[in-house]
Amino acid sequence: MQKSIPTFDVTTFGETMLRLSVPPGERLEAAHRLDLRPGGAESNVVTLLARLGLKSAWCGALPESALGRLAANHLRMAGVNLEGVVWCTHGRMGLYFVEFAVPPRATQVIYDRANSCAARMTQEQMHWAHLLDARLLHLTGITPALSGECAHLTAEAIRRAQAAGVAVSFDVNYRARLWSASDAAHAIGRLIDGVDLLFCSRADAERLFAIDGLPEDAVRRLADRANAAITVMSIGAEGVVAWDGVSLRRQAAVETSVIDRPGAGDALAAGVLFGWLQGDLDLGLRYGVTLAALALSQMGDIVITSREEVESLLAMDGGILR
Repeated sequence: MQKSIPTFDVTTFGETMLRLSVPPGERLEAAHRLDLRPGGAESNVVTLLARLGLKSAWCGALPESALGRLAANHLRMAGVNLEGVVWCTHGRMGLYFVEFAVPPRATQVIYDRANSCAARMTQEQMHWAHLLDARLLHLTGITPALSGECAHLTAEAIRRAQAAGVAVSFDVNYRARLWSASDAAHAIGRLIDGVDLLFCSRADAERLFAIDGLPEDAVRRLADRANAAITVMSIGAEGVVAWDGVSLRRQAAVETSVIDRPGAGDALAAGVLFGWLQGDLDLGLRYGVTLAALALSQMGDIVITSREEVESLLAMDGGILR
């Protein structure tokens, strides 16, 4: 019997929070106004893929409140399907506060997300048929850090996806404010075994898996460690390297002015996934560094762009990408 065509190109689940930030140069403890925007690693990725024209769905949990509806509205505006969302009559929205800074100070992030609806989501609440009706399931290492149930939920999602023949991508996305490096390495190390696409920064590879050295060597060692089909390692201002078990690819970063750093890694992942879903990893790397630059140049975690805009940037005369 011929396998039916999936409804979605990409599905995901995780926590979408509300981000409250002070204007650059102001301090949180003296703040008298806050900028409010939604954000979450997984939803950042699928909103961007939806804006690029792919069929995307997010399957997290939100409170049945004005705050939950605010986050949902932003995802809907991007074109993300929310039929798999669990609406909670009791529970709260996760928040995080950002204090932007320039050297010598570092940008500060304060989480207020304990016991959110997302952290309390159970396997019984997940709309499994909806989540697995996709060519690709995208997950991150943030979700298993939220609670024991979220860790089990992430592992079960990977198990079910692989059993159903759904490709799995996983972004390590280590968050030191959520768990220790040793706990993350133990949990994530098991989750990433055999995934189709693995995303990891050079810093996270060293912190969690003691993998250092030149990026070209480090990405191969990480791929062997994870048994991943394709491994993509971000190397900051240098760009990105990727290893598919046969050939090494390197793509330089796109020069930009940094206005808002959070969300750039998610934009990079979205670009790579966009190309991979079309069978063109090289295209994905070019899209990835371009989208990461766009993310850095815009306010908010969720990038607003279009496929036409990205294509025009790739084709710009004098640009590093053509």
